[in-house]
Amino acid sequence: MLKDTGRPDGLIRPATSADLSAIARLCADHAAFERAEPVPPDLAARLEPMLFSASPRAWCLVAESRGELIGYATFSPEFSTWQATDYAHLDCLFVTEPHRGGGWGRALLSAVKDAAASRGAATLQWQTPDWNADAIRFYHRMGARARSKVRFSLPVRPADR
Repeated sequence: MLKDTGRPDGLIRPATSADLSAIARLCADHAAFERAEPVPPDLAARLEPMLFSASPRAWCLVAESRGELIGYATFSPEFSTWQATDYAHLDCLFVTEPHRGGGWGRALLSAVKDAAASRGAATLQWQTPDWNADAIRFYHRMGARARSKVRFSLPVRPADR
């Protein structure tokens, strides 16, 4: 699946294992942007079986411009008890700073939406930091509705680092 970005210099496409080192770099940039913990140094190796096994846990789409990966989005299947239906969780959507505002985020989100629908998802859900006003405005422009919730994280085993 290749998705036309409307730009002559790029496309949105499914990631391949050859993209893993570039995806890991984008993840590191994304984590830094979101003021999160640094990604593990072996992230590419960790991602490989999750994205490229016979039964992947998640899927990754990349934005490519002039042969360089400038953005990515990852999503995975989830289940809603209240709706008794499948949905897709958008874990990450990131475009490098020099390429923001050029339609890449819109193209990535649109491609994820299409891919999630083709996999049977009824909706796409995600979260973004409450301080990221640009992302919040972008998501509202794309037709998304915010839900007020507080996201928690509870470690259930020691960290792998």
